[in-house]
Amino acid sequence: MASILEPSKPSFFPAMTKIVGTLGPKSRSIETISSCLKAGMSVARFDFSWGDTKFHQETLENLRMAIKSTKKPCAVMLDTVGPELQVVNKTEHPISLEAETLVILTPNQEKDATSNLLPINFSGLSKAVKTGDTIFIGQYLFTGSETTSVWLEVNEVKEEDVVCLIKNSATLSGSLFTLHVSQIRIDLPTLSDKDKEVISTWGLRNNIDFLSLSYTRCAEDIRHAREYLSKLGDLHQTQIFAKIENSEGLTHFDEILQEADGIILSRGNLGIDLPPEKVFLFQKTAVYKCNMAGKPAVITRVVDSMTDNLRPTRAEATDVANAVLDGSDAIILGAETLRGLYPVDTISTVGKICAESEKVSNQDLYFKKTVRHVGEPMSHLESIASSAVRAAIKVKASVIICFTSSGRAARLIAKYRPTMPVISVVIPRLKTNQLRWTLTGSFEARQSLIVRGLFPMLADPRHPAESTSATSDSILKIALDHGKASGMVKSHDRVVVCQKVGDDSVVKIIELED
Repeated sequence: MASILEPSKPSFFPAMTKIVGTLGPKSRSIETISSCLKAGMSVARFDFSWGDTKFHQETLENLRMAIKSTKKPCAVMLDTVGPELQVVNKTEHPISLEAETLVILTPNQEKDATSNLLPINFSGLSKAVKTGDTIFIGQYLFTGSETTSVWLEVNEVKEEDVVCLIKNSATLSGSLFTLHVSQIRIDLPTLSDKDKEVISTWGLRNNIDFLSLSYTRCAEDIRHAREYLSKLGDLHQTQIFAKIENSEGLTHFDEILQEADGIILSRGNLGIDLPPEKVFLFQKTAVYKCNMAGKPAVITRVVDSMTDNLRPTRAEATDVANAVLDGSDAIILGAETLRGLYPVDTISTVGKICAESEKVSNQDLYFKKTVRHVGEPMSHLESIASSAVRAAIKVKASVIICFTSSGRAARLIAKYRPTMPVISVVIPRLKTNQLRWTLTGSFEARQSLIVRGLFPMLADPRHPAESTSATSDSILKIALDHGKASGMVKSHDRVVVCQKVGDDSVVKIIELED
């Protein structure tokens, strides 16, 4: 109890848990992005549900300048729109909806939105719903705040129109609102034509590191997206994160997890598809499954109130801590950084809460659970990774250094959740397709920026990963110098090194001199 009152000790990195910040109107200047990077953002998310490619390109150019000036690496995530149903308000006049009155949802987008008529972008709604179904219309992503969102109950279906009873009074302001029908299959492709256009132009031009696939409903959605990316230059290296947003994605969760590179638990939409008392259960189960599979689990909608306030609510602060204790790799900030008044403070606050909860997470129990889940006999790499973590904890190492070219070895070490940071030294590889030579490595380095506890650095390509001890010693020295400069390592610390020498994988413990 006494330790709670002691001030938190500052450390060189805000937290082991990563923070994904969504860049938008309130967070797109070079100055603000630089502050976000310094505060702990390691992945920048570009949400294409709004804004055009020109707007996002300008923001990305600013991000690149900020990365250069702060020397803080940052990965890029493109978030697709997916089969999102929307109410279209061309006039942008606020619309007041009165409880206990009727409103018609019509696919005729030529009509203006009024208090009793709302045009929508989907003509199949009348076929998908029946009397008594619940429809939710919300401003931005669903916060559950009842002044800007409305619950409707389907009263009757008239040809293509759906007549609904309004359950609560609310005012909708803005040009677009999202519409969500609970537990209904929407017959639209997961990767829409608009998404494909954005990926093949903006995504390809900027070599995106992550594709966040909205409304992933089954493993086939991931396979389809991967096939699409494989035809677009370097985007075959882009990792696909499945965004689980409805009960259909939840039903097929295991097969989606097998196919995806990571999972985003979109709690805003899920919280509407599921009864509120079931949301925590899905979160804990899904994060556990991601942890055991060694794939990043990312949580959304954590500190909504910080969109307008400088401090989170008590419940939100506890929620962030619990997400970390459950085993989340990263936390996505949406509206809080996109249009919130305090983007930098939000990142900094979330980072501090993550750091505090990491100090008290039960690593020992987690380690045993993971080893038990992997079972025996372990694969060669799995055995090396778990041994490196066990050794680092036993000798109280200040850091683990892992040499890797694909990033897989470093991710496996992170899977066992060591209590100390892992410097992932990515050794670039020269590849050729008989027409040109390319150097790989930067994708792999940036993609570890979403994995809890991994801190990447790119080595000099002249040093091969599997080599004689002399060259690897020189890379080790560079890695240690990097660790010292960033405050991770100091004199007399112990460091665990995981590398390949020839055909052998080696875990060694070194003690640093002055």
